[in-house]
Amino acid sequence: MIKLITGKKGTGKTKILIDNINEAVKSTNGNLVCIEKGDNIRRSISFRVRWCDTESFAIEGADAFYGFVAGMLAGNYDIKDVFVDGILKIVGRDYDVLGTLFEKLDKLTGEEATIVFTVSADASELPESVKQFIK
Repeated sequence: MIKLITGKKGTGKTKILIDNINEAVKSTNGNLVCIEKGDNIRRSISFRVRWCDTESFAIEGADAFYGFVAGMLAGNYDIKDVFVDGILKIVGRDYDVLGTLFEKLDKLTGEEATIVFTVSADASELPESVKQFIK
């Protein structure tokens, strides 16, 4: 399952994501992963969350990101939630590519895992292929 937190820069998306992560730590029956470019939120989340910096793994673009997440999920069936801060910083601002990525990840995760993304764009700017995942 894919969920999006959308809004322009400075609207509090990262704070919402951090709150979601720290709440999930309290209630999950599996493993949690946080992915971001850089280390902006690393110190704001629980040590129980597996934190990954895309720069450390040289992840750029949608295909590399998909492969990274697919490999992570294939290697650890206990991952229940993945939180991604700033997906547009990782894959770029091509919203059609973003929509395709979300559709592929939605099929990959099914009902077994949830991936929550922050997207720095107003919902009105996004195509339907992306909007369908706003919950």
